[in-house]
Amino acid sequence: MKFTDVIQSADWKAEKHVPVISAPETVKAGEKFNVEVCVGKEIAHPNTTEHHIRWIKLYFKPDNGKFAYELGTYQFDAHGESAEGPNKGPVYSEPAVNAFIKLSASGTLLAAAYCNIHGLWESSKTITVQA
Repeated sequence: MKFTDVIQSADWKAEKHVPVISAPETVKAGEKFNVEVCVGKEIAHPNTTEHHIRWIKLYFKPDNGKFAYELGTYQFDAHGESAEGPNKGPVYSEPAVNAFIKLSASGTLLAAAYCNIHGLWESSKTITVQA
């Protein structure tokens, strides 16, 4: 079995589990820019003790490179848990993150997200770097 056998992909406008990558299509080499990754942009994903997004991972694969680079792992640990019972807690982590990065080469941003009920989901976005 391989990751490709278990990781799912779909159009984020119709599927609430897909991580949505928001970033410019073109950036200048070496200049900092913001990448937002969230789950549930068009269709809200539940955020309950029983059903939630646990983490998002963000990677970059340069066009001229063999390997992807991990940019960050973002854990979401509060889902309404409490000693009083499920969904009675005072705080919920929302599955969204902002990462500020600099690139020196064009390539592809890749995001993966994990739902505790529905497993692994992925998406990607191409970024062009101008000199």
